[in-house]
Amino acid sequence: MKNQNGFTLVEMMIVLMIISILLLITIPNVTKNNSSVKKKGCDALVQLVGAQVQAYEIEKGSTPPDLETLITEKYIKTYTCPGGGQVQLAADGSVTAPAAPAGT
Repeated sequence: MKNQNGFTLVEMMIVLMIISILLLITIPNVTKNNSSVKKKGCDALVQLVGAQVQAYEIEKGSTPPDLETLITEKYIKTYTCPGGGQVQLAADGSVTAPAAPAGT
């Protein structure tokens, strides 16, 4: 009798079936939570930009005219949320998140 190393076809089929089941469980959960992750990322960006507006006000004595000024002065790197919307700066220095797209 020969000593054969390796897997049989049935063993390989069982392993592939288990991997397929794990993929069927995990992929819907990842895609379902994608919008939640983007919203939390945008909320964090709004807080960061708000803090940097306050830092600008403390250092310069006035509210920045726009968000591009914060980028050129190296207070922030971007004001675009992970979902694609842009953070807004009001005249009074308050920072708001972009409006959510319809249907989300």
